[in-house]
Amino acid sequence: MPDSARTIVLLGGRSEIGVKLAQRLAPGRVVVLAARRPDDLADQVQALTDAGARRVHTVGFDADDTDSHPGLIERIVTDFGPVEAAIVAFGILGDQTRAETEVEHALAIAHTDYLAQISVLTPLATALRTQGCGTIIVFSSIAGVRVRRANYVYGSTKAGLDGFASGLSDALHGSGVRLLLARPGFVIGQMTRDLMESGVKPAPLSIDADRVADDVARAYRKGRREVWIPWALHPLSVALRMIPRPIWRRLSR
Repeated sequence: MPDSARTIVLLGGRSEIGVKLAQRLAPGRVVVLAARRPDDLADQVQALTDAGARRVHTVGFDADDTDSHPGLIERIVTDFGPVEAAIVAFGILGDQTRAETEVEHALAIAHTDYLAQISVLTPLATALRTQGCGTIIVFSSIAGVRVRRANYVYGSTKAGLDGFASGLSDALHGSGVRLLLARPGFVIGQMTRDLMESGVKPAPLSIDADRVADDVARAYRKGRREVWIPWALHPLSVALRMIPRPIWRRLSR
């Protein structure tokens, strides 16, 4: 990576995991936070400044406005590049019960968690290919390994994203650009707070946002292309695929 390529881009500037990961990569870097209401990111800007970022910029980003994504990526690279790492960390959990009967809600989850991801990743990959270097960090999930009855709408988007990102990683091989695919387990944090307050207990091998950020930052620095968080999820994922369907459909977690 050339010394001049010192910009970290976070698409999803309010993401708990995204901000914590950006903090770990921030020292000496320019950080660009992309989010809705970019003027309302004072806490995130301060956190990154305290972490050692050289400068922090904010730009407007609407994940669901896919028509705006190519132009946004082009502007970020032109104004703040070259890009060392682009963290794609936006998404919604949604309400599984609503999504089973309300088509609009199911489509909203699919749009934000899958279609909008493709809409961002495609121009990002093009921009970094042109640059000839850089890393794209994508967040999949154990939920996408084998989709469960309890959250099949959200899980299906993660399954699709995992497949897309894996293929994109292979397509980028030899270009100088790397894609790091992170597969965390159940994360106890802002995104799952409402779920837990409703009585849902954390799944086995649950982690928090700090653990995710630590492990992804470590994998990034080691030049890896894939990381499971925690590592024990990898062999567990193999076992999950082998559970007979009659048993699988009765599992609550």
